[in-house]
Amino acid sequence: MLSKKLEEALNAQINAEFWSAYLYLSMSADCASKGYGGMANWFNVQFKEEQDHAMKIFNFVISRGGKVNLRPIDKVTQSWKSPLAAFKDTLKHEIVVTKMINDLYALATEEKDYATQSMLQWFVDEQVEEEETAQAYIDALTMIGENGFGIYQFDKELATRTYTPLTTTEA
Repeated sequence: MLSKKLEEALNAQINAEFWSAYLYLSMSADCASKGYGGMANWFNVQFKEEQDHAMKIFNFVISRGGKVNLRPIDKVTQSWKSPLAAFKDTLKHEIVVTKMINDLYALATEEKDYATQSMLQWFVDEQVEEEETAQAYIDALTMIGENGFGIYQFDKELATRTYTPLTTTEA
């Protein structure tokens, strides 16, 4: 059984994960409207992954006898001045999410809830990858600068990303 304190914190994280999905969907729409189909694809895959993350916690709360409390999703930014700006916002956002996951893990430790710690370890590892990827794209776009061919190649590379849903046991 989840403690009430942990149940509330996990519900807040479910909301944050859905908000993240909404943010990435907005980034996808913005990129698509500016002709960056590859980047739109990358952000769309990110959108789907964030939904999976929300559902992983959603299903965990239910499996532990908790109650899921869905909350309204706050407004997200609708436009970015450049792909670099979008990826800088991505990194800033992922750093915030990392802190949230770390705080959840600390709470699970404080509550001596080993099952929640085990589930959250997946997120701890995932956040390392999320931050690393965003930083790599910032570095690449910084190096590319205003080079049209470089942006074209970068966009083309991101078009190859595919969505792999979490398995039933993961989500």
